[in-house]
Amino acid sequence: MECSVAVWQSLLPSAPAQANLKPPSGRTLAPDFNLKDANGRDVKLIDLKGKVVLVNFWATWCEGCQVEIPWLVEFQKEYQARGLVVIGISMDDDGWKSVRPWLKEKKVNYPIVIGNEGLGKQYGLDGMPLTALVDREGRIADVHPGLVDKAATQQKIRALLQESFKDSAN
Repeated sequence: MECSVAVWQSLLPSAPAQANLKPPSGRTLAPDFNLKDANGRDVKLIDLKGKVVLVNFWATWCEGCQVEIPWLVEFQKEYQARGLVVIGISMDDDGWKSVRPWLKEKKVNYPIVIGNEGLGKQYGLDGMPLTALVDREGRIADVHPGLVDKAATQQKIRALLQESFKDSAN
């Protein structure tokens, strides 16, 4: 029975995952941040307007986070040229003391920054991991607490990349 359902679901168009995104008219502006990466460079959400941004709150000790991170690396590699930017926001209590050694062991192709409780609260962080998808206009299109479904997240990314960007500055 499970196999039959899985086969049937795989034949469905990607609309169900897209339908899980907030409609553009119902999206609110994502909380902005200005955090430093491992090299001391500023990572500002506002600078990424026009891109689809996947914001992932994680920690080095979080098992679910360790499952997701290779998927995020894949997403960054596959969709960067189309306008996706992945940002990992570590919520480790001791910050870079834990994160720097972790980064030396892992191959992460996206910026990692150290977050804070205030920013976490603005995104609704109550546990990790937490993943937010921000559309090209800087609005939250989806927030997923806990381990994401890789295929569904990939469909959501594709749907957001297909949305047009209306720069309000023009």
